[in-house]
Amino acid sequence: MVLFSRINQAYRRLKVYMGNHQTWGSTHAGVLGAKPVAYFSAEFGIHESLPIYSGGLGVLSGDHVKSASNLGVPLVAVGLFYAQGYFRQKLDRDGFQNEEYDDTQVEHLPIKPATNQEGDPILIDIETRTGHIKIKVWKVQVGRVPLYLLDSNVEENDPEDRQLTSRLYGGNERTRIRQELVLGVGGVKALHAIGICPGVFHLNEGHSGFGPLEVIRCRMTDDGLAFDDAVREVAMQTAFTTHTPVPAGHDRFAPELVEEHLGPLRDQLKISFDEFMGLGRIDPQDPSELFCMTVIGLKLSRTANAVSQLHGSVSRRMWASLWPWRVEEEIPIGHITNGVHSQTWLANQMRTLYNKHFPTDWADRLGEPSVWNGILNVDPGELWETHNTLKARMISFIRRRLVDQSSRRDEDAATIDFAQSVLDPEVLTIGFARRFATYKRANLIFSDLDRIKSLMNDPHRPIQIVFAGKAHPKDQPGKDYIRAIANLRNDPELKARVVFVEDYDVNLCRHLVQGVDVWLNNPRRPLEASGTSGQKVVLNGGLNLSILDGWWAEAFDGKNGFAIGNGTHHVSDEVSDQRDAESLYQVLENEVAPMFYHRDIDGLPREWIRRMMHSINTLAWRFSSDRMVMDYAHHVYLPAAGGLSCKM
Repeated sequence: MVLFSRINQAYRRLKVYMGNHQTWGSTHAGVLGAKPVAYFSAEFGIHESLPIYSGGLGVLSGDHVKSASNLGVPLVAVGLFYAQGYFRQKLDRDGFQNEEYDDTQVEHLPIKPATNQEGDPILIDIETRTGHIKIKVWKVQVGRVPLYLLDSNVEENDPEDRQLTSRLYGGNERTRIRQELVLGVGGVKALHAIGICPGVFHLNEGHSGFGPLEVIRCRMTDDGLAFDDAVREVAMQTAFTTHTPVPAGHDRFAPELVEEHLGPLRDQLKISFDEFMGLGRIDPQDPSELFCMTVIGLKLSRTANAVSQLHGSVSRRMWASLWPWRVEEEIPIGHITNGVHSQTWLANQMRTLYNKHFPTDWADRLGEPSVWNGILNVDPGELWETHNTLKARMISFIRRRLVDQSSRRDEDAATIDFAQSVLDPEVLTIGFARRFATYKRANLIFSDLDRIKSLMNDPHRPIQIVFAGKAHPKDQPGKDYIRAIANLRNDPELKARVVFVEDYDVNLCRHLVQGVDVWLNNPRRPLEASGTSGQKVVLNGGLNLSILDGWWAEAFDGKNGFAIGNGTHHVSDEVSDQRDAESLYQVLENEVAPMFYHRDIDGLPREWIRRMMHSINTLAWRFSSDRMVMDYAHHVYLPAAGGLSCKM
């Protein structure tokens, strides 16, 4: 009966939500109603039940879609349906990461076949030099936003192509270019078949860079435009977001792969092979240069942006050679700093607290600074009690996961018993959870093992750390980091202080960001484009301890968290690592731990709570995905759709 009542209540709330047409978008972005934004991304982290994401890019895309829905910004999303998703991570007794893939049960998902205007299921055809790829289309309704997912598992395809979209970031370069062909060209074809005519094409990273080529082909065929004229007009409608500050992270393909897969489209564009390859080359005249998806994205878009202020500077420097006649400051790549979907990542207990002290309509005004001033009215004891409740809940969840891990590995009863009581709710708890790429330096805190052991086992100010995250299946150094950290459970001095929780996903992330005292992020500056996990922590009262990189470089004010280093980096990675490790130890020893454990007569860490409040007050509105989507609407979508332009 209780479950039935909750379902009814949720259904009624959904009906009210969907029936409300007086939204921010209806007032500020009305022109998009007739020509919506088409948002392309290779992954979407909507919910853990739909495993078509691997990490930050996908979760950012999911939050973007949710905020577009909340704000009423007319937007449709396009991605791929990965039948096996990203891998499930399982560690063996020696700490080695093993990858397992499960088939997603479509019948258990809120998903249905997309249909055309006649109600018939859609089947897309993509021609390559070596045959045709057939694509079916699924539809997921994310609030007001439809998400269309392309799936190659259809009977008309050969066995290789039926598996083409089965795994996220799986396979070789040929698989990758075929997936990106499906996403870009197939995505545009799918929208056309559904009957959607976008006014704006937003390419979220280079994976969808082929999409504008199909739009150009349509303009040439339908409107009789010459190629150069079609490029000019389509670029006016196209926006490109780059997320990767590492040159090696941008997809590049050999000429023969490009011709095999894009040759038929090139024929219809009526351009030569060299002209086509030039679209993806920094130097169109260099035949040795591979075809880069980021380059074509930049060349075929009217506006381009990075995802934080610092990342904008890095991106302008990285791609300056595309505009050799401009000084670096004039390179046309701006920035819109990422944000997170507050309602997704906010714990229910914190939501209840905000409901008591914030304006009644606060949930509809997340991007407004004045709304968050309400946190200053909260009783410090009430905030601290709420936080400790969430922390205890997180620790209980982690213990259950660790027991499951030990049981699956057939470990002895003593190990399982220890897992049932590991972590102390009274101890300063740090969280570190993200992709285990080596530049994120998960092992930095263990640079001096004796020193960190001393800090963690201080009898008066102990510290414990929770780790989680996956390494790419082909990233052996990242896997080695995981193994080294996971095996600290065999060190008698650290087994009670360091845990690694396997199979990081949205669900595990939700528990961690809602319960930790401190969120640690120590990438090698300036390689963190933005980083949004720490923004999720802010909403729930946790404090950030981070390198001044990505979003934290523009967020830290000296009183809303803690900083590692001074915002500079040495030309030598070894020297940078040494300096950052030393700074991390000093901040932990001299700032974080003393402030956390300094209690008043009521047992409250008053200065710590003041910093929690200041963090929420100064950061929650700025790093909301509602603010982010409003920025995209003002600075990108409206100008591209023919509305008023606003400088980024």
